[in-house]
Amino acid sequence: MLPATFKLCAGISYRHMRNMTGLRKNAMVALHHELNRLAGPDSTNWISQVRRRSSLLSCQIREDQGYSAEEMSYVKQGEEALQKALSILSDQDGWTVETTAANGDKVLSKMVPEIGKVFKLEVMLEQHPDNVYKELVGNMEQMGEWNPDVKQVKILQKIGQETMVTHELSAERMVGPRDFVSVRCAKRRGSTCFLAGMSTQHPLMPEQRGVVRAENGPTCIVMKPCAEDPNKTKFTWLLNIDLKGWIPKTIINKVLSQTQVDFANHLRQRMANNVTMEMAHVC
Repeated sequence: MLPATFKLCAGISYRHMRNMTGLRKNAMVALHHELNRLAGPDSTNWISQVRRRSSLLSCQIREDQGYSAEEMSYVKQGEEALQKALSILSDQDGWTVETTAANGDKVLSKMVPEIGKVFKLEVMLEQHPDNVYKELVGNMEQMGEWNPDVKQVKILQKIGQETMVTHELSAERMVGPRDFVSVRCAKRRGSTCFLAGMSTQHPLMPEQRGVVRAENGPTCIVMKPCAEDPNKTKFTWLLNIDLKGWIPKTIINKVLSQTQVDFANHLRQRMANNVTMEMAHVC
């Protein structure tokens, strides 16, 4: 049942099927029922904790809230990216360890039908999930200040409280210049926070001369309190990127897994600096 559910949910990501309302609704219902089956009363799977605390995995896409057709298209793309990412993360089989750092940070990978190779970073952060969410979502455009792999992040459009379209320009540390136009879906349900995304198009940001337009998605960051210490964050980052160009797959895989490890270290340093600044203001 589970593989069939994933295929149904993955199918709605294709552009020619996005307007098929019945199919999209059936996909949501199927995923909702399948996660209910997986997250039984004795399960320790993180999906069960998400399901108990939130109504995120509802069986219907939200109704039109006065948005334009273009805005609703972005909202639905963000929802679909989130649902597809969660369906990948809920499947614990088939993951292979790519690298394990001395501090316990771990990157795993697996092949997903019709998507390709995905990477999953699993780390523990010393900060509360609310603070991490504020940094990654509320201060998103400041990421270039602390992440040397990112040159710039710009929000092109915001739709409501949970959806935005962004342009990200990567630094040229490991590969040539790449940029991304992404729709992002940011949600908070109970004590768990999500930031999902996938590539899209936007009239304000056509392809730029001299820069390769790469594609990503589904991607998703999940931030939830650590079971042993709720002031710490269990941080999971699902990454799927096509960098385009003529870069060999072996090099791309190495770059992506190392990028995730580096990101965790840069984020830790940023959060530590924030704490230091807050303490300085108090004094």
